[in-house]
Amino acid sequence: MLQKNQEISIEITGLTSEGNGVGRVEGQVVFVPYAAVGDLLRVLIVKAAKTYAYGKILQVVRPAPSRQKQDCPVYTRCGGCCYRHIQYEAELQAKEQVVTENLRRIAGLSPEVLPIVPSPQVEGYRNKAQYPIRMERGNLQIGFFAKRSHRVLDGRFCRLQPDFFGEIVQTVHDFILEKGLTVYDETSHKGLLRHLYIRYGQATGQVMVCLVLNGRKLPHHEELIARLKQVCSLTTFVLNVNTQRTNVILGEECQPLLGDGVIYDEICSRRIAISPLSFYQVNRASAENLYRLAGEMGQIQPHEVVVDFYCGTGAIGLSLCSREQPLIGVEIVPAAVENARSNALRNGFERARFLCADAGAAAQQLQQEGITPDVVLLDPPRKGCDDTLIQTVAAMGPNRIVMISCNSATAARDCARFQALGYQCIKAQPVDLFPRTSHVECILLLVRQSTPSNLCVPDFAG
Repeated sequence: MLQKNQEISIEITGLTSEGNGVGRVEGQVVFVPYAAVGDLLRVLIVKAAKTYAYGKILQVVRPAPSRQKQDCPVYTRCGGCCYRHIQYEAELQAKEQVVTENLRRIAGLSPEVLPIVPSPQVEGYRNKAQYPIRMERGNLQIGFFAKRSHRVLDGRFCRLQPDFFGEIVQTVHDFILEKGLTVYDETSHKGLLRHLYIRYGQATGQVMVCLVLNGRKLPHHEELIARLKQVCSLTTFVLNVNTQRTNVILGEECQPLLGDGVIYDEICSRRIAISPLSFYQVNRASAENLYRLAGEMGQIQPHEVVVDFYCGTGAIGLSLCSREQPLIGVEIVPAAVENARSNALRNGFERARFLCADAGAAAQQLQQEGITPDVVLLDPPRKGCDDTLIQTVAAMGPNRIVMISCNSATAARDCARFQALGYQCIKAQPVDLFPRTSHVECILLLVRQSTPSNLCVPDFAG
């Protein structure tokens, strides 16, 4: 059995869903971060158990063909990217394999898995960033948490964000120091500034800057707004109040100090309002692919009744449905529901209706109202669908369920639950919305088993 601090040679033969390399030595599985398939490595064992171990690269003896020089000063320390050391094509192969294996291993399902759709942008694609503000050994840091810690690393030069995000970070950094503002401390629950939060409408150019405060007033805010206007197309500036002793980033109270606290973006020819508390995909160009492919996979017809659970600002349902179509959206965040309602009116959806409720409770309400959807859209959080929701959706009897998931492991589990209730997962389409990270989005088509087997689902790969 391998021992801690032992040095070994190992060839990497696979990657985990977290992006760690996998190899075997004397029958034991060894996980090695920042490895590439085909690497021959000299590794130091840092953790050893009976059946597995974790190692740290000491030397790349023979690099894999996909290995490349990484280009980020905090890579391996930041908790964001895990694939900067390999070519994008190899990353896509790894993500497609993760989706396929999760469906088969976790759920015992064997749908047709279509080739993964790459992101149109690999760098600078994010339209949203949330930066903790902390004092680290007497130095002000605005950036991202280091891996497995609450220590903050400099976030000015993140390659996943647009360049001007770094200019905003620098502007806020300098302002805090010049004005002597206090910074939040998690232990004492004292200090004013907790997080810097940026949202960007990539199609419209509109920018939201939001500061999360352990309080309700920001001294000299007019001066900060003036400075921010010099480095970005600032549309709205918002204070978010979070005075709770919590790791949750945003509080429920928002105070716009410039604009109305909303920016707009366009996706799939729909104009979408985005507030600080509302969900919106962080990669707009790739999200357009995601929604287009979900619509093609679901074959949604103009006469069909569509229920969209976890609808956020309504972007998915409004993108997939026609303006005359009966559409019901469900979302638990009140601000997002208000955005969804205004988005529907703005885009001419006269028959759209949005409920502010927990997905499971709303499903039961719609069932009691006698709503019989033809198609159900599901875009659950990473933890997946609530079991009550799954049972209620199945009882509503839609012909098709289109699930969009950012976690193929929980999606596989949920598909297995739906299968036990009469639905078969027949197609899966991975779509990369988060290049250089371990995350991958996936569209899953489930059909009621009584649905005619000649349902035509087109083959496509983007």
